[in-house]
Amino acid sequence: MNDHAQTRRGRPANEALGQTIVDAACELFEELGFHATTLDKVAQHAKISKLSIYKHFENKEALFGAAFAARCQQLVPQKLFAGANGSAEDQLMAAGSSLLRTLLRPEVRNVEAMVMADTPNQKSLSRLHYEAGPAHIIAQIEGLLRQLHAKGALNVPDPLGSARLFGALFKGSDLLIIARFDEAKASDDNEIESYCRSAVAMFIAAHHGNDHAGG
Repeated sequence: MNDHAQTRRGRPANEALGQTIVDAACELFEELGFHATTLDKVAQHAKISKLSIYKHFENKEALFGAAFAARCQQLVPQKLFAGANGSAEDQLMAAGSSLLRTLLRPEVRNVEAMVMADTPNQKSLSRLHYEAGPAHIIAQIEGLLRQLHAKGALNVPDPLGSARLFGALFKGSDLLIIARFDEAKASDDNEIESYCRSAVAMFIAAHHGNDHAGG
């Protein structure tokens, strides 16, 4: 059971109530920011008593961490390329497209804005964000690259390093900046596919031909 689903004394807490608190906190933290959100406001928004919050969370920082982690888990694909098959290009396109579309979601951009906000626990938030988001995605891509390397479809002697580079190709897309002022263009399927194909082609060119011995 997660820490936020336990009382401060370690006894099982009401999970439904805990989720209600986290949901209310997510909405307020995203709308108002860390400093303007108070536990009183969270209690009012969740239609519960402030005491109920303290039965689940020690303070506002603990609630913020739980809300932030929950939001990351909701937004990050648990299976980035579920059901992907076919050629190396097809599988990388599936992974890249899923990743870029996730990064372009307004909710994801809001979460990143929360990390960059001036909060007293920014370091811990940055770590939470990395572990719940980028690290989870990179691990999935690394697993895919290991499979492609073992099959001889690509030459990937350093799957982790290559997975990080693959992720950077999409995190660095100019569509993420364009989305700030022209969301229609940034969400256009043709624009997204065009970028993904270019990024995947570049990645494959750098990992073309598997000359390793054995699988």
